[in-house]
Amino acid sequence: MAGASMVLTGCKESFLEPDPQTMFKPSEVFTTEDGIRSVLAICDRQLKRNYVSEDSREMMALATEYTFSDLMVPAATDKSGFLDNVDNMLRSNSDQSTEKNLGRTNSIYFFWRQGYEGIRNANTILSFIDGVPMDETLKKEYIGRAYFHRAYRYYALVFQYGHVPLLTKLTSSPKLSYHSTHRDAILEKMALDMEFAVQWVPDQKDMQYIGMVNKGACRMLLSKLYLALGRYEDAKKQLDILIDQSGYSLMTNNFGTFFEGGEPTSWPITRNVIWDLHRPENKLITANKEVIMGMPNRGAAAESFIPMLSMRIMYPFFFDGRIKMPDGKQALYNLDRTNSKYRVEYDYMRGLGRGIATFRTSTFYQDGLWAVNGKMDETDLRHSAETGNWMHMEDLRCNNVDSEFYGQNIMLYSDRDFWSKDKDGNPVLVTSKGQLLCSDTIRRWYDVPHYIFCLDDVVNQALIKNNGLEGATEGSVADWYLYRLAEAYLLRAEAKFYINPSDPTIKDDLNIIRKRAQCSKLYTGNVTIGDIMDERARELFYEEWRNVELTRVSLCLARSGRPDEWGNTYNVETFDKQTGTDLDGGSYWYQRCVRKGMYNKGVTIRVDATKTDINFIMGKHNIYWPIPYNAIEANKNAKLWQNVGYTEYDPATPIWNTWEEAVADEDKI
Repeated sequence: MAGASMVLTGCKESFLEPDPQTMFKPSEVFTTEDGIRSVLAICDRQLKRNYVSEDSREMMALATEYTFSDLMVPAATDKSGFLDNVDNMLRSNSDQSTEKNLGRTNSIYFFWRQGYEGIRNANTILSFIDGVPMDETLKKEYIGRAYFHRAYRYYALVFQYGHVPLLTKLTSSPKLSYHSTHRDAILEKMALDMEFAVQWVPDQKDMQYIGMVNKGACRMLLSKLYLALGRYEDAKKQLDILIDQSGYSLMTNNFGTFFEGGEPTSWPITRNVIWDLHRPENKLITANKEVIMGMPNRGAAAESFIPMLSMRIMYPFFFDGRIKMPDGKQALYNLDRTNSKYRVEYDYMRGLGRGIATFRTSTFYQDGLWAVNGKMDETDLRHSAETGNWMHMEDLRCNNVDSEFYGQNIMLYSDRDFWSKDKDGNPVLVTSKGQLLCSDTIRRWYDVPHYIFCLDDVVNQALIKNNGLEGATEGSVADWYLYRLAEAYLLRAEAKFYINPSDPTIKDDLNIIRKRAQCSKLYTGNVTIGDIMDERARELFYEEWRNVELTRVSLCLARSGRPDEWGNTYNVETFDKQTGTDLDGGSYWYQRCVRKGMYNKGVTIRVDATKTDINFIMGKHNIYWPIPYNAIEANKNAKLWQNVGYTEYDPATPIWNTWEEAVADEDKI
């Protein structure tokens, strides 16, 4: 029964059988309120799976969202399936058997599976709840919470994959004849559902546990759906309520527990509100008035928490011989505390983690993003090396006691000629001034927002010894934000922009966030959509689903007719249906990926360390990911829509243009 709706979510061998989820027996479980609550608990728990590293110790699924944007690219240059040339490499059958796609550099199939698993769980609640005796008000609350989970998943799916199958119920037998439903029709249905949810789901203060879907979260999602549908005034009204009438407020002062970092001697932290705001131990506490909804993921080892190995996956891989000092000696070593060469003041493995750089930040995110009004903002706490919030590679010091440069800052290029002597005492030039000292700048040389990814790794931090490969700091279980008030301000600024780009209050919604970050540069005059998306990147890095939001904004610009920051305007019928890699045309998503990101720069990067060539090429059609081949194959009696630019694309493929048509068809086998 419950499994029948999963024909679209994975290999046919696993999902064509109409069995319920293994932990449920409908005749016994879904007749009671406890049974309904158990499925809701699973829905709540699964929200965090996109942020954690459950599928692999070398992957965090959400990073894939960021590699399809202006802010990040894959960096594991030692992997044979390195997804750099997306335009040519990404296909519907890139991976048919595992969630760990293409050498651990993307989780596209993982998102499809997770999306439809979440939808299945929500539909399980909605399909059985009418037969469960309970108070009617409580029943409506549960329905509203289930609606949220379904809408949350579909909001992501339609901006990752475009037109996808709409499933609103469980079928009594396997269905092999789904048609895709138009993106806009799905959005309309989800908005209707969220209007119901906003009415019936309680505020967090009236709920039993932190991490349950609450009214504020429902209102936030509804505002995003309204924006996507072009209902900008309606979106603004919901955001006004969130900001002005719901009891939330931005955190502007230090609060909660102060974590002084993994090794404060080597990497000291000066306490500040941005640091405190991003400590997992502070994210969901009562004192935090900014959190709208978060995902609990900390506590006793016996509970079902999932590690978030951010300090392993997101930090540079700098503990090997690929980074040298001018004397030719290795710059940084991973030393355990028993080693005679260990010095606590240079213990970067505990201070910054032992990274493997599966992904890296883009040069735009590291540098250009932090300029406002054409000038670099030197005081922004979100980009502050002085406080310890931000890690610049150049701030690390050589910890190789055998180097003549021991204790000096490492450098990308040699600042001098360095001479030595051969066995006969003759002078030998070891390093020339200006010579590159890092043989893999993709994987081993980039900045990191330490305040975001630094986690208190209690277990590994306590180890006296380590094997040099895993390291003493990898990350840990950690609470994470789903929504917080800062995003509501940014969404309201966006709604105002579509309504009237000359609205003088748009800048106020950005500046209140900038003032909290102690920025010296504030927006003046008219604000562009680029300004808004830049501020989202600064404030919501690794919180927002960057690819999803860029795609949604692409649709909003096309609907509204408003120009982007370069003066481009877009057409609803064509913005997502173009191919090629030239700069002309495409979508706003594509323009950001190319103009600000690391894609399509026309160069091939030679990685000497691994003898590989990296291109970083993105195509216009990659705004949508391909519908997985497994889903296409499993749906044997009808054709699913495949997106432009992929092999199975057929513009004649029929789709449902209204959600009512899709719902009516669900019972037809």
